[in-house]
Amino acid sequence: MNFNSPQYGLFLLLTFTVYWLLRKRRDQRYLFLLLASWFFYGSWRWPYLFLILGSTLLDYWAGGELAKTDPADPSQQKRRKWLLMASLVGNLGTLAVFKYFNFFMANFEGVFQAMGVSVPQLELLLPPGISFYTFQTLSYTIDIYRGQLRPARNLKEFALFVAFFPQLVAGPIVRARDFLWQLDRRASLDRERLLSGLYRIFVGLGKKILIADLLAVNLVDGVFQHGSQASGWHALLGVYGYALQIYGDFSGYSDIAIGSARILGFEIPENFNAPYIARSIQDFWHRWHISLSTWLRDYLYIPLGGNRISAVRTYVNLMLTMLLGGLWHGAGWNFVFWGGLHGLWLAVNRWWDRRGFGRLGGRLGQFLAILLTFHMVCLAWVFFRAHSFGDAADVLRRIFRGGGVPTLLPGVWVAFVLGFGTHFLPKRVKSLLQQAWVALPAPIVGLLISILLGLFAFSAVKGVPFIYFQF
Repeated sequence: MNFNSPQYGLFLLLTFTVYWLLRKRRDQRYLFLLLASWFFYGSWRWPYLFLILGSTLLDYWAGGELAKTDPADPSQQKRRKWLLMASLVGNLGTLAVFKYFNFFMANFEGVFQAMGVSVPQLELLLPPGISFYTFQTLSYTIDIYRGQLRPARNLKEFALFVAFFPQLVAGPIVRARDFLWQLDRRASLDRERLLSGLYRIFVGLGKKILIADLLAVNLVDGVFQHGSQASGWHALLGVYGYALQIYGDFSGYSDIAIGSARILGFEIPENFNAPYIARSIQDFWHRWHISLSTWLRDYLYIPLGGNRISAVRTYVNLMLTMLLGGLWHGAGWNFVFWGGLHGLWLAVNRWWDRRGFGRLGGRLGQFLAILLTFHMVCLAWVFFRAHSFGDAADVLRRIFRGGGVPTLLPGVWVAFVLGFGTHFLPKRVKSLLQQAWVALPAPIVGLLISILLGLFAFSAVKGVPFIYFQF
């Protein structure tokens, strides 16, 4: 059940209606929302419900047992570590089997053959959202282990935290401390919350249809599938197009997730903040997939030592963090290389700052910093999008060989304007647009809801699946 499908529009409408009909019955309301979330996840493949149920039971048990221990008691440290290890091994082991087993076996096939060992390939489909909910449940047990979180009061509330459908398949990665407390709020839906939630869904679908899908179908797919045949300008526009496609696709998904959660009375974290106006790679990761970058920082980079150690160790930690961040995205060397590029640039960014060079001043300096950062990000996107290093090399080779400007549909240029325009539109203007939306009279709101349902249907016919659904 993709977010850009009429099925999801109908599912959201029915869930919204029943949920608020149960607003005075707290337990029944949350039980219904949990069952609806499981139904949503099971709409892809019902057997994979057992995976998310297994992860839920494991981490609920581990978190509860950890909460019974005393971090200051030396005699309990061994048990505490075993409980944490059970959560880590159970979750990461499941992720490794379903996402990385065949990748690992393919890369070490020669070694196994030399040893006379035959290892079969597993015919497994990647469970939707496994990378996201694995990180989400891991953060729960780690936070309890660190003494930063109290466990969920009961299994139902914890299961809802894990399976809450707006963010289940492709984030944002929500932490328990940001979600569980919301279950204690009085259920109320005012006009502003409802309309601001619908506004975010509208914006998200607009990004998906008018930016991501337009660029994918009419420009990007052709360049990356036939990179050796594209002219230089065609290839370059294809790379720029993919940068905007993945932004419109993923930030659009996040907008729909945030809006869907909001009309049900929940707030989930923002995941994007105009990433292509970043003035450095470090700034980019403060603006792009924020829930992942902060997760990697808090649960990987800082435990490795962060920047509190020697300069060389800091650079190594940055590289390791981003290599694993790349591998998190997909079982392929192109994703690892993409992560490695970002790790290298973050290390250079850190070295530059430590040398005291600072950032370029003045408007011209800021513009040049944005331009340089954007092109560094675009270079990495080439490897992220390409099916192989050879395909990536073809695209880059065509860019540097030059060639004529291709004839593109007017809609493609509109998508470029909208994609970059969403970055440079002042926050004050964005806020005024949302305020104007909330102030609309009821008949206009009804008309817009009808248009919204029409967008779901149109996107299903003309659109393509969300990119991050594959992760």
